[in-house]
Amino acid sequence: MSGGDADIARTAALFADPARVRVLTALADGRALAASVLAAEAGLSAPGVSAHLAKLREAGLVEAERSGRHRFYRLRPDAVEILETLARFSPARPVTSLRSGTRARALRFARTCYDHVAGRLGVSVTAALVERGALVTTDGVPGTSRRPGDALSQPLAEHPYALGPEAPEVLALLGLDVDAVAAARGRRPLLKFCLDWSEQRHHLAGGLGAALAARFLEQGWVTRHRPGHRALRLTDTGADALAGRLGVRVAG
Repeated sequence: MSGGDADIARTAALFADPARVRVLTALADGRALAASVLAAEAGLSAPGVSAHLAKLREAGLVEAERSGRHRFYRLRPDAVEILETLARFSPARPVTSLRSGTRARALRFARTCYDHVAGRLGVSVTAALVERGALVTTDGVPGTSRRPGDALSQPLAEHPYALGPEAPEVLALLGLDVDAVAAARGRRPLLKFCLDWSEQRHHLAGGLGAALAARFLEQGWVTRHRPGHRALRLTDTGADALAGRLGVRVAG
């Protein structure tokens, strides 16, 4: 073999550091995350996660994408295969702290993004509104996936959605009068969308998104983990309501 045999040990050593493995695991579902988000999910300091990312990029395991002032990191598909193979031959880790990663998981599941609902819950509700005709796509793509050119973790400058023919009926099931929401929004657009940073799909914002979030809180369908905290908790009442009215079933 020209150039000598592959230095497998050097690459394998990158997977031997528990903190670095937490960074890799946080990226294993295909999301592109900012270093600050990775630090929160992996339980590392900002300098610590930056050092790990530098080594992973040097080895070609992680790719970076710039969006505005921020850089987002994504695991290469072949690196995912390595991680999955190692997982099959690895014992389960013991649970050493119930608080470890709790806040990061809570934010990924449901949180407020300004005044609307984001996270797994937010994108699931948005997808259900599309599936039920309350929203329709205008670009021929039948879903809420990221479109080419969408900036990561930012509101969409232009969005491919409009109110659908089923909007009055579907939103009435959630206790909203779409005409009243439209009349009360002032100069604010009724429909806006963000590319959710944790799910990499669109979630509803704008006047309608704010009205839905307010309704969910008023009805006790979601509650805040604690005052001033962005993370939201889906209550049993909320889970039943969203499953029965929208078909949304999302595990917290």
